[in-house]
Amino acid sequence: MEQQAIWAIGIFLVIYAVIISEKIHRTIVAMIGGIVMVAFGIVGQEAAIEHIDFNTLGLLIGMMIIVGVTAETGLFKYIAVIAAKKAKGEPVRILIALSAITALASAFLDNVTTVLLMVPVTFSITRQLRVDPIPFLIAQIMSSNIGGTATLIGDPPNIMIGSAVDELSFMDFIVNLAPVAAIIMAVHIPIFVFLFRKSLRTTEELKRTIMELDEKELLTDLKLLRTCLTVLTLTILGFFAHQALHLESATVALAGGFLLLLLTGEHMMEEALTKVEWTTIFFFVGLFVLVSGLVETGVISQLAAQAIEWTGGDVTAASMLILWLSAIASAFLDNIPFVATMIPMIQEMGNMGVSNLEPLWWSLALGACLGGNGTLIGASANLIVSGLSGKEGYPITFLKYSIYGFPLMILSIVISSVYIYLRYLV
Repeated sequence: MEQQAIWAIGIFLVIYAVIISEKIHRTIVAMIGGIVMVAFGIVGQEAAIEHIDFNTLGLLIGMMIIVGVTAETGLFKYIAVIAAKKAKGEPVRILIALSAITALASAFLDNVTTVLLMVPVTFSITRQLRVDPIPFLIAQIMSSNIGGTATLIGDPPNIMIGSAVDELSFMDFIVNLAPVAAIIMAVHIPIFVFLFRKSLRTTEELKRTIMELDEKELLTDLKLLRTCLTVLTLTILGFFAHQALHLESATVALAGGFLLLLLTGEHMMEEALTKVEWTTIFFFVGLFVLVSGLVETGVISQLAAQAIEWTGGDVTAASMLILWLSAIASAFLDNIPFVATMIPMIQEMGNMGVSNLEPLWWSLALGACLGGNGTLIGASANLIVSGLSGKEGYPITFLKYSIYGFPLMILSIVISSVYIYLRYLV
C-alpha cells in the first residue's frame, strides 16, 4: 500500500475516533479532517471539491428553506394535533403512526425531505404530551432509510444504480425492493415499541388536553400557507419528474426554495436562511472531503476489488458479500462514494463472464440504503434529524443512536440476505 493511502487511512481513523468521542463538535472535526487531507497533499483542492456532493447539499438547503417558511404558517402544529387526536393521544400509537408515515413518504420523496417535514411535527406532539422526543426521532430516522430503500427515487444509492444500469426501470425497483422494505418495516415497528416502551407514557390529563385542542386555531397565516403548499406541491412533482426533465434533485429543491422566497417577499429571506442547518451542511462538506482521501488514494477501490476477488465469480457468494460489505461500509462511510466505487466493479464482473448481475444490484441497493441505519453518520437523514434535535435541546449522541441503530441494521440485513437468497439464488 502506498504511503499516501496509509496517511489517508490514518487521518480518517483519527478523525472518526474524535467524532465518536463527541469531545469536539462533529462539524469542526470533519472540516479539520478534510482540510488536513488537502494540506497533506493526499487529495488536491480541486479534486476535493469535485468529491463534494453538491446535489445533496443543494437538496438539503432548498428543502430547509421551504420547511422553514412553511413552519411559520402553523401547518406542522396543525398536523401534529390532528395526528395526536387520531391516535387518542396515546404515545405508542403516535410512534407507530409517525414511523409508518415516515417510511411511506420516504419511498416517494427522498428521505431527507421527509424527515425535514416530520421532525417539527414530532416535536409539536411530544411537547404537548410531555414525553421524550428522542425515541420518536430514532424510529423516524430508521423508518426513513427503510422506506427510502423501496423505490428508485427514495435514496441516493438507488438513483446512482438506476442511472448506471439502463435496464432497471422505476417499476423494477418497486417490484424488487418494496416487498423486502415492507417486511423489514413490519418487523421493526413492534421492536421500536418494545425498546422505547418506558418512555412512551403520559397522563390521562395530557391526553384529554390534546383531544380538547382546536387545530384550526393553529393555522396563523392562511395566505402564506396556500403559497407554501403550492410551492411544496410543485417541488414534489419536480422530484417525481426530475429525471424526465433532466434536472438534478438539488435544482428542483433550490428552485422551490427560492421561488417561495420570491413569492413571500424579502422580509422572509433572512429568517428562512437562519433556519438552514449550516452546521450539518458543513459537516457534510468535511465528510465528503475526508472520504475523498480514501477514494483518491485507491483505498476504497482496493477493498472493493479484493472483496470481489474473494467470491471467485460465484453469484451467491458475491451477492452476500456485496450486501454485507455495503451495509457495514455504509454504516461508517458515506454510501455515495462507496456505491460509486462498487458500480463499476459489478459491471466488470459482468464483463468477466458473470451473466446474472441482478442479485448483485439489489444486494448493493439494500446494503447501501439499509446500512445507513447503523450509525448516526451513516445517512443524510440521520444527520439532519440529529442536527434539528440538538437545536431543540435534545442531542442524539453517536453512541446513544448506535446502541439501537446498529443491531437493528444487522437484523434488517439478515432479513435481506434471506430475501435475496430465496428470490434470486435458489
